[in-house]
Amino acid sequence: MLDVIHSIALALAQVSGADAGTTAASRAVAAGAHVLAAAPAAAAAAGSLGIAHFVGQSDLIGKSLFVFLVLMSLASWYLILAKAFTHLRIRHRSRKFLAEFWAASSLEQVENEIATHGATEPFAHLASHAIHAQKHHARYGALKLEESGSTAAFVTRTIRKVIDEETARLENGLTVLASVGSTAPFVGLFGTVWGVYHALLSIGMADGVTINRIAGPVGEALVMTGLGLAVAIPAVLGYNAFVRINRVYLARLDAFAHDLFTFLTTGQQVDDGDHERRGPMISLASKRGA
Repeated sequence: MLDVIHSIALALAQVSGADAGTTAASRAVAAGAHVLAAAPAAAAAAGSLGIAHFVGQSDLIGKSLFVFLVLMSLASWYLILAKAFTHLRIRHRSRKFLAEFWAASSLEQVENEIATHGATEPFAHLASHAIHAQKHHARYGALKLEESGSTAAFVTRTIRKVIDEETARLENGLTVLASVGSTAPFVGLFGTVWGVYHALLSIGMADGVTINRIAGPVGEALVMTGLGLAVAIPAVLGYNAFVRINRVYLARLDAFAHDLFTFLTTGQQVDDGDHERRGPMISLASKRGA
């Protein structure tokens, strides 16, 4: 009888050991599943610590700086796209007008072309005013103080006025791009300093200080610096590109003004070799820096 009871006890012990191993394996599998299930949640939590989270955690000043940077970015990109389209359109129309101007047989034909198609770009605008000034002064003389002097002097003043108007028109909006490019990094830096200040205050009021408590708020505050650079860099590049384009375009306009002035006063087109040999006879455009 005792032998039977001992055999039953040994069998139960073996079964309980197998069940324990199975339980341990089950626990290991459950732990792995728990880790896999927690990974997407951790990723989602990390993804929530972005710009939207930073804006939500900031105060009125932080949100105001963020909105201000967004408005600066929208204004700069609008000017960049609008001025790029305008320059492409003006370049195409200018090439077409210059080809028609020097292929015309007389000034009357040029005037008819301008009257038909309109002065839609700086070269046509300049030619229209210069031709009108030359004919008006030759026919009526100096009726007003602004028309005093010779025909050449009056045409010169008219050309200078038109070039100044076209220069101001081409440079319209560049001040905004320069202001955005120079101030956006400092606005972002101020937002970073303000965010770090509030982050340190919240860390100081907490019970314990860990790396998680420090890295999160400070990293969120640094978003403002990155946003400021993202706003400033396109504005600076756009400003430099448009300044270069304007400089080249105004140089071409000044050269055309010199040829037009010589043609109106002498009736002959300026020869390139003669122009290089004698140099410019008249300064029609004001000197502008880079």
